[in-house]
Amino acid sequence: MRKVVSGLFISLDGVAQAPNEWQFAFDEEMGAAMADTLETADTILLGRVTFTEWAGYWPTVTSGEDAGFAKWINESPKYVFSSTLDGVDDWSNSTLVKGDLAAAVDELKSGEGKDITVAGSPTLVRSLLEQDLLDELVLLIHPVVAGEGRKKLFDDDAAMKKLELVSAKPTSSGVIIATYRPVR
Repeated sequence: MRKVVSGLFISLDGVAQAPNEWQFAFDEEMGAAMADTLETADTILLGRVTFTEWAGYWPTVTSGEDAGFAKWINESPKYVFSSTLDGVDDWSNSTLVKGDLAAAVDELKSGEGKDITVAGSPTLVRSLLEQDLLDELVLLIHPVVAGEGRKKLFDDDAAMKKLELVSAKPTSSGVIIATYRPVR
């Protein structure tokens, strides 16, 4: 059975919103972690916000250092979970999912293919974790306090959820790549 894996950039104070505003470095080890996702996953889950931000950008990238990721994400099937979007036709290989999150994810997990990754989409990651649909959470923890009213990955009133540490590796820029699995 396929597994659902999320990889997120996160600050020390738990902020996952807009990492482009507070992420100070992208080192070789972080690049290797991202490359691992490209090799092990062939399906992408997106929330509404990430989809609308990325749909206008990634299809336009055809060269440069981001061309490999752009090719992968543009060609991969993308499932967009939203109750407010009317369509996702502006980005090829995208399917809008408005129904039951658990049913849709269970159907994808039981299908053929590599792993399923969640791209950005911290709200979707929270929902997947709350509904016990996320198999692995990879956090790239940056040594920075992002603050300034940015959204955190978990709300202060989030229900307790126990995870186990699978691995943790510091990078040359001081980021810690920590992999967790929910305790079931």
